[in-house]
Amino acid sequence: MSYVTDPYTGLQFVELSHKWGHGVPSYPGQADVKMSRAVKHSQHGVLAWKINTVMHTGTHMNAPLHMIQRGADLAEIPEDRFFGNGVVLSIPKKSYEVITAADLEAAAPAVQQGDIVVIVTGWHHKYADSLEYFGECPGLSKDAAEWLVKKQCKMVAVDTQQIDHPLATSLGPHRGGPTMRRLAGDYQTATGLDHKREHGEWNIAHKTLLAAGIPTIEQVGGDVDVLLGKRATFVATPWKFKRGDACPVRFVAMVDPAGMCRLDSGKE
Repeated sequence: MSYVTDPYTGLQFVELSHKWGHGVPSYPGQADVKMSRAVKHSQHGVLAWKINTVMHTGTHMNAPLHMIQRGADLAEIPEDRFFGNGVVLSIPKKSYEVITAADLEAAAPAVQQGDIVVIVTGWHHKYADSLEYFGECPGLSKDAAEWLVKKQCKMVAVDTQQIDHPLATSLGPHRGGPTMRRLAGDYQTATGLDHKREHGEWNIAHKTLLAAGIPTIEQVGGDVDVLLGKRATFVATPWKFKRGDACPVRFVAMVDPAGMCRLDSGKE
């Protein structure tokens, strides 16, 4: 599946979310999604699920409150942050690599002020409950996050399991960690680098973006490859969740090949 075309407007829609439900990959140290049918067709003629989950599963949005005390929760993020024009940047990365400001500057098409920015490293193809997916994925450097803040981005999305490099999070030997005990040693063996020197600040990229009021989406997937290196209009649909730090989100891109579609005026 790639584009879905609306027959009335000609708009083409592209799914940017992984499927969510029982068995989706969950962060090391966090519980899996638990689902049961509260009522079911065979008994009641109705289906309704009962769900117990950590909000940081699958394709999900993080509100500033996630990392910033007194930051905006999901219900307080302005609605215009969830809709707008932007770009899908193809920045391929291998295990343990870092996405830098230089990478963002060199990517095409150029990021414009106020864009929604979707960064695709290729890691969405590895989406799984695996040591590689969670422990070896690339992440944004501090200078990359600062570069995106200067661009006044509406929203930043990545196809990796977190905004930050795993060694900059509690997966490594930071506060509350390591939840992946072998990670620091594996990193040093694979790269020859000292994780403390390279990733000494805890969740620095994430905190930099969220402190600027920029919501983030992690684990972008779906058909994002069809939009690599292209501009599009994006819409994300998080919950209006009071005191909510995060939630699963449906993330969709829209393109208009004819350049003719306009939004309705809102008048009769």
